[in-house]
Amino acid sequence: MAEEQSDFVQSLARGLAVIRAFDADSPTLTLSEVARVTGLPRAAARRFLRTLAQLGYVRTDGRVFALTPRVLELGFAYLSSLSLPEVAQPHLEALVAEVHESASVSVLDGPDVVYVARVPTSRIMRVMISIGTRFPAYATSMGRVLLASLPPADLDDHLAKTTLEPLTPHTITTEPALRAELSRVRAQGWALVDQELEEGLRSIAAPIRDREGNVVAAVNISVQATHTTPAQTRESLLPPLLRTATAIESDLTSTHP
Repeated sequence: MAEEQSDFVQSLARGLAVIRAFDADSPTLTLSEVARVTGLPRAAARRFLRTLAQLGYVRTDGRVFALTPRVLELGFAYLSSLSLPEVAQPHLEALVAEVHESASVSVLDGPDVVYVARVPTSRIMRVMISIGTRFPAYATSMGRVLLASLPPADLDDHLAKTTLEPLTPHTITTEPALRAELSRVRAQGWALVDQELEEGLRSIAAPIRDREGNVVAAVNISVQATHTTPAQTRESLLPPLLRTATAIESDLTSTHP
């Protein structure tokens, strides 16, 4: 405790208190008001306000003070450090609350998709899906979105190293058929896989792009195939899925310039 107290920088704490004194209800404050809100002596409040003004975080007309947009830099360092899973998680939670089906985000790693974020509603697969779970990309909706985004040479290399095994009677197992499906996914901007990874499981996925337009991940919704037809799945789930992908992209581009 003594060591923690010795490391405490009181002047920093007071400076942050001055910044926090401004809020939506009090966007402008006089020196006396800042001193009252923070509990600082007027002389100390004046020094902190003048320092913040010189640094560009506060502006003043000589009587009242207000924060400047530069204070956003203080939060931007945190926002820019957020990882894809942290950015995606609240959007997945909102999506699941809307559609009442499980949703996930994955990235491509070698022959597989790797789950990096997930919000389940109920267990609809024989295997438990968690962060880090891998599935062969060719047989998953997210995998096909990611494969469809690869440059031709990279896709050729990927397929050359992949054995297309019949995971279910519905699985695409020939390269020409898979390439045709990836071409369709590339053109329409989303993928729907019906019981190719596991019987009874259907999923629909959309790409997540960075600010340069490169596909960096995919987001999907998984449903039990017995509950709806593929057409009904597309009609009811594709619009909220695409909105979620756009929302994640917006946060990614704003936090990772």
